[in-house]
Amino acid sequence: MTAFTSLSRAMLLGWFRDKSALFFSILFPLMFLVLFGGIFSGMGTTSKLAVIQVGPAPLLEQSAAGLGDVLDIQKSQDAAAARQKVKDGDVVAAISQQGDALQVSYSAADQVRSGTVQGILRQVVAQANAVGVPQKFTMTAQQVEDDSLKAIQYTTPGLLSWAVAMGATFGASATLVTWREKRILRRLRLAPVSLGSVVGARIGVSVAIAMIQTAIFLVVASLPFFGLQLSAYWWMSIPLVIAGTLTFMAIGLVAGGLAKSAEAAAGISNLIVLPMAFLSGAFIPLEAAPSWLQAVSNVFPLKHLNQALLDVMVRGQGPLSVLPELGIVLGFGLVIGLIAMKVFRWDSV
Repeated sequence: MTAFTSLSRAMLLGWFRDKSALFFSILFPLMFLVLFGGIFSGMGTTSKLAVIQVGPAPLLEQSAAGLGDVLDIQKSQDAAAARQKVKDGDVVAAISQQGDALQVSYSAADQVRSGTVQGILRQVVAQANAVGVPQKFTMTAQQVEDDSLKAIQYTTPGLLSWAVAMGATFGASATLVTWREKRILRRLRLAPVSLGSVVGARIGVSVAIAMIQTAIFLVVASLPFFGLQLSAYWWMSIPLVIAGTLTFMAIGLVAGGLAKSAEAAAGISNLIVLPMAFLSGAFIPLEAAPSWLQAVSNVFPLKHLNQALLDVMVRGQGPLSVLPELGIVLGFGLVIGLIAMKVFRWDSV
């Protein structure tokens, strides 16, 4: 028992002293507990969902008092403009009434909120039918996009933005720590080569890798099995990916500057990028999250990169429409780049 106790104590102390093992066994799962707890804590108490009522809708107006707690009902007489707002993501659904039929137009890009609105309206129809004999009211739902569009349309931009963020962050942090540990940075500093050449080469390689990632994603997603259909402005994703690469490279340089080992750099990079991916809507929609958490997500560059890629690749919005998101991503990268310069170290000591 003495040997067993001694070995157990030594192994336990070794585990506590191994920062990488401690991070991935305790802090990493705890991070996801806090993350998902925050995202879904507001389910059932979400903010009002914006919808447009097109023309008169007696069935909807009769229930307006009760719906006011969950729906923000706007009114319009232009059906085409209302559908376009739904397609652009400005509102969740457009609602009209033809005779005894309630017609709902929704976007396939927003399955969570559109499903919530449809569920609410089905209850409205069911309650109206409950007092009528015979039951005559019906509801029909139709997506504003082409019915042939598949879910791959809306998952590709989010996964691509996450892949670019992961590749740029981990590439920059791992390279910086490895070069510092092996004293490659010191040799480059003493070599007859300008600092601009070193930085330019690293940026060029990272951008090239991001372009390869983008090409592979689009080619695979466009295969008949998946059926991705790109909009006419998909090419705007190229400058967006480049901007995202530069920004997340800066994040990786901060992680590499703070870390003393490759394992620590990987842990810091994971701690930054993975929560950001979930909080940016790259994996799951944030409509069920509390309003304060949705507001916090606007701070993260991945949220804006994901939104901009979705707009130009799927929704068909023009290049000018994503300039604000492009500016936010670049602005974030500039600020983080300045921080990276402050924490940069040539040597491990």
